[in-house]
Amino acid sequence: MFTNPLLILIGLTVLVSVYAWSNPKLMDDWILDPYRMNGKPGQWYRFLTSGFLHADWGHLLFNMITLYSFGGLVLTGFAQFLGVGPGIIAFLVLYLVGIVLSDLPTYFRHRHDPGYRSLGASGGVSSVLFAGILFQPIGKVYMMFIPIGIPGFIWGGLYLLYSYYMGRQRRDNINHDAHFYGALFGVLFTLALIPGIGSSFMQEIFGYIS
Repeated sequence: MFTNPLLILIGLTVLVSVYAWSNPKLMDDWILDPYRMNGKPGQWYRFLTSGFLHADWGHLLFNMITLYSFGGLVLTGFAQFLGVGPGIIAFLVLYLVGIVLSDLPTYFRHRHDPGYRSLGASGGVSSVLFAGILFQPIGKVYMMFIPIGIPGFIWGGLYLLYSYYMGRQRRDNINHDAHFYGALFGVLFTLALIPGIGSSFMQEIFGYIS
């Protein structure tokens, strides 16, 4: 019941990404291009459309598997606290607005750089992932090549530090800023909708470490 919006988002993202790989014009028209967007309101749709594009299968599968893994938890949590209809709307806002807002720092940093492009749903996925950590802070997060699960609140803290540091270094082609700001939006948005989740989050952590 709660997974329908999630499956629609995943299916739509997969279809658009795969189609864009064989359609360079669509890729060029939808990708985040801060230089072309600068001062041109007609280009601002790229903040959202770039979230439905991915560079390759690895990029696409990583984001969609992460979204699926945490999306059901967040949908269920929102529905329990807000009701089914409002919960679904809250989830869609979390994901889609997360994509847009997480790209704003990238836009301002690169709006004078004609060679910069960015794509991917990482900002929205990070928003959902960190909302999920609020709901289950001691739930285990598993990563490739690491045989043990890491409690979500520990993994989340390390992830934020890593994303912030790498975003400042600019050593690779990954948009670490989108990861960082998407995660922050996910936390703040969820706390705004469900203020009581903050206290339950802390209680679970204190219970875990005591």
